[in-house]
Amino acid sequence: MTDVFSAEKRAAIMRSIKGKDTSPEMTVRRMVHALGCRYRLHVASLPGCPDLVFPSRRRVIFVHGCFWHRHRCRKGKSLPASQTEFWRRKLERNARRDRSVRRRLRRLGWSVLVIWECQLCRPDRVRRKLEQFLRDA
Repeated sequence: MTDVFSAEKRAAIMRSIKGKDTSPEMTVRRMVHALGCRYRLHVASLPGCPDLVFPSRRRVIFVHGCFWHRHRCRKGKSLPASQTEFWRRKLERNARRDRSVRRRLRRLGWSVLVIWECQLCRPDRVRRKLEQFLRDA
């Protein structure tokens, strides 16, 4: 299947995709703030530059988009119709890198929580998961 956008338009669309301060990330940040917890953002000195870092608790949270990080949900299993092989390899590399980053953080003594974009449609569950993760510090 051919792309419905020109190469220039597709490139512009892809450039506009944010890596920080995404809508799912902002939702999680508001939830954590409402729990009374304070955090640092995108600490580059840690492997993977986690989205939220709680230094005194030695905990980090990643907020992952299902498509980009290959979640097991429907959205995470989809592939673009064009350049399928390129996207399959790219997204597999993302997932491999994510696993490596989590392993490295755990070896350094950090606890890691991943919140998936699709989980945010059930905010009460996410809030309970966040409370438990941050309370057990």
